[in-house]
Amino acid sequence: MIALLVVACEVAFWVLLAAGLALRYAARKPRLGAAVLLCEPVLEVVLLVVTAIDLKNGAEPDWKHGLAAVYIGFTVGLGHHTVKKVDAWVAHRWFGGPRPVKPPKYGMARAIHEWRTAARWIVAAAIALALLQAAVWYVGPDGAVGSLRSWQQKMGLLIGLNLIIAGGYTLFPKRAPGKEAAEREPADRP
Repeated sequence: MIALLVVACEVAFWVLLAAGLALRYAARKPRLGAAVLLCEPVLEVVLLVVTAIDLKNGAEPDWKHGLAAVYIGFTVGLGHHTVKKVDAWVAHRWFGGPRPVKPPKYGMARAIHEWRTAARWIVAAAIALALLQAAVWYVGPDGAVGSLRSWQQKMGLLIGLNLIIAGGYTLFPKRAPGKEAAEREPADRP
């Protein structure tokens, strides 16, 4: 049941997003559209409550409960950014809005972009870790929490991976193609 609820929450997220943007742009009701978009966090609250009730009623914690915690973490950590990106894309594509800003490709600007992206993913993983740990405590020492611990390890790996990627762009910034060629040639050529 929990896995189906996670899928239902994901589908509902995109349905609410589409409905909110349709109201905002097509129906020209920006306040109503914003109100619909603000209903999205209710989905995570429902999923959290149902998962807690399921565990309280004696369900053995398994991968589905971990998935619910991870989904909530990722929706909280990445949901706002996703809504902003989709909103900008819809406004541009169909309603004459400005072209969405593309991420920088080179140099320190790209590194800063990668750190911001990593921060969103790290926040998402940290929230998931906190929820997973709360579930471990909630179940207690007598429960089988191996699957929850497995999800925690995956979130730790995700944090590490994001730090490595962002750090790589900082330590080895990608250079613009013209800049590389200019640096290789001697400066005193006639």
